[in-house]
Amino acid sequence: MSTSMPSISEAEWRVMNVLWEKSPLTANEIISSLESQTDWNPKTVRTLLNRLVQKNAVGVNQNQRVYTFYPLYSQNECQHAEAQSFLQRIYSGALKSMLVQFIQKESLSDEEIQELRSILDAKQASTDHPEK
Repeated sequence: MSTSMPSISEAEWRVMNVLWEKSPLTANEIISSLESQTDWNPKTVRTLLNRLVQKNAVGVNQNQRVYTFYPLYSQNECQHAEAQSFLQRIYSGALKSMLVQFIQKESLSDEEIQELRSILDAKQASTDHPEK
């Protein structure tokens, strides 16, 4: 697998979400799944699948009479790569600036604030004691 994560368009994300939910799937199963969410015609979905295959984001099982498709990257891997790309493009890689922007502009519940504190405390503990 390539170390460089492919760039995925918004429409391609919708196809990937279907594959992450359940795979492998045939093109017709993916089309059926997207029918309730989009007004795309089957040719559009097939085009998106072909692009994802060309980008090496989706694999194809050709051992059967009907081809099946499956993701080559986990949802977490793609989300991480997309977050890194967003951070670089919009905030020049400055994570603190992005976090401050979101925290100041969004209303957070006490529970969400506590969860964020816990995440930051765990992160600090892991950098203070890297052998753990």
